[in-house]
Amino acid sequence: MTARIIDGKTIAAELRARVADEVARVKREHNLLPGLAVVLVGNDPASEVYVRSKHTQTQAAGMASFEHKLPADVSQDELLALIARLNRDPAVHGILVQLPLPKGLHTETIINAIDPAKDVDGLHPHNAGRLAGGFAALSPCTPLGCIILTKSVHASIEGMNAIVIGRSNLVGRPLLQLLLNENATVTIAHSRSRDLPELTRRADLVYAAVGRPEMVRADWVKPGATVIDVGINRLPTTEGKTRLVGDVAFEEVRRVAGAITPVPGGVGQMTVACLLVNTLRAACAIAGAPKPAV
Repeated sequence: MTARIIDGKTIAAELRARVADEVARVKREHNLLPGLAVVLVGNDPASEVYVRSKHTQTQAAGMASFEHKLPADVSQDELLALIARLNRDPAVHGILVQLPLPKGLHTETIINAIDPAKDVDGLHPHNAGRLAGGFAALSPCTPLGCIILTKSVHASIEGMNAIVIGRSNLVGRPLLQLLLNENATVTIAHSRSRDLPELTRRADLVYAAVGRPEMVRADWVKPGATVIDVGINRLPTTEGKTRLVGDVAFEEVRRVAGAITPVPGGVGQMTVACLLVNTLRAACAIAGAPKPAV
């Protein structure tokens, strides 16, 4: 048996097209132009690539895109002042501060300063708390993408056994809540979990988000399970270069799983697409327009 490869690139492109259609509709029917502001502090190469991608895809969806690039030595007060201006700006419906921030800036303070209604990263305690309580909230983009990819395989995940390996605030914890909202039965595992392979073998749905290259092996996976690999790790090659791998040993696990996401080409493709979804939803909520059909 060879697993079905879940094509994150195609699914993300379809989602972006649906967002663009909805953006055109809310412009036409409600005179509403959704706007996303991205704040980049410093010149981390990976962050610069992400920000360029967000800018390009935001504009392609027909939204307004606002970029704010600040030097690495910007003071916390200056960054907070920028966020306060964006909170007040009626043209901005989504605010994203690119993480990680340079040393000297307190990430929690910065996130807490963002208006929860414009928190399209879903990291503000207000949104995290609402999500944990089962209420409507802006959800972090990567976990949201994981759910969409899962539903490309399973129309309903109600009653399925799921395991989330990793308990970060960015992925593991919000993904747990989103799975519970879908009525899945969820185990959340981490570095101190006992007999992690055995726990994983019980699951119909496996989400690997632990940041350890190729940790999940074939003998960890229940035959036919769906495996969503959130990991992005760089390993050296014999040519002195690096290659991208996930948290799952892809080549061996694909021979056991029923469906699996590749790295690259899986979850990473969905993150920016879901950011566009969150921005559109935030714009409609702020403007009092009906919830969009995405």
